[in-house]
Amino acid sequence: MSTFAANNHGLVRVRDFLQRASLNNIMQTVFGRSFEDGSEDAARLSEMVREGFELLGAFNWADHLPALKAVDPQNILQRCDVLVPQVTRFVQKIIDEHRQLVDKKVGEADFVDVLLSLDGEEKLEDADMIAVLWEMIFRGTDTVALLTEWILAELVLHPEIQSKLRHEITSVVGKSKVAESDLQKMVYLQAVVKETLRMHPPGPLLSWARLAIHDVSLSGHHVPAGTTAMVNMWSITHDPSIWSEPEKFNPERFLEQDVDVKGTDLRLAPFGAGRRVCPGRALGLATVLLWTARLVHKFEFQVDPAHPVDLTEVLKLSSEMVKPLVVTVL
Repeated sequence: MSTFAANNHGLVRVRDFLQRASLNNIMQTVFGRSFEDGSEDAARLSEMVREGFELLGAFNWADHLPALKAVDPQNILQRCDVLVPQVTRFVQKIIDEHRQLVDKKVGEADFVDVLLSLDGEEKLEDADMIAVLWEMIFRGTDTVALLTEWILAELVLHPEIQSKLRHEITSVVGKSKVAESDLQKMVYLQAVVKETLRMHPPGPLLSWARLAIHDVSLSGHHVPAGTTAMVNMWSITHDPSIWSEPEKFNPERFLEQDVDVKGTDLRLAPFGAGRRVCPGRALGLATVLLWTARLVHKFEFQVDPAHPVDLTEVLKLSSEMVKPLVVTVL
């Protein structure tokens, strides 16, 4: 980031860097390999992830007008029919490569190795492994990059909070590089990340979907049979009856009260809870904490007058900034 900033008068569009770094990070963890920029595999993988986000985030008229499903006016089904085999071939190839090297591998096992080691009732068929692996890549890439961008946007708009956070990080590590073991000592860092998760939950609608099999009245609302209901986490985290001054970015609120974001406190459960909790929750949260600490420790982020920060949210598969964040990096 520092080299790019130097070549562009200090200006950086952070989303581009975060998405590439996030994809490479999750691929290293899941598949045990990194994909260098410019490689054929990296380009193909990036294109599949981008296409998946577009398809899942698209407004599909056929979902609301069933008669249109046979016509598929937006070519969504046709594009899905093209994407799914591509994903299957890509992931299957890597699984097969791991199988061939299972007895020769040296070093730490990656997630594919863990899945292949399962036996008995826990053993997964290849189709199930492909689904699990693609879910981790797909959701892990998006959530980490977008959440880190939201954090930096709020820090840019609140320089006093950024300064306080940098002071905490420096007091813990000095001039050394931030290590994962340092994160538990950074209480304010955790408060900043929690407050960003509250203000801008990456997945506003949780995957706790339920189908009403008959008409029902729920809290005074009529829910007809056939309705799919989802938990609106964004609404919960902006509810003034739960949170004081919900529209104010205030990390200090999490210094005053202990709120767990791992699913035990439903006031703030951005990763879900119970059996359907996000499988990449721990990895994603640890990555965001580490990246934020290292970025704030090394750089100072400021608003560029020509690129004002716009916190307007646009809901696709995830909630993202309507305009990618562009900042001055010092």
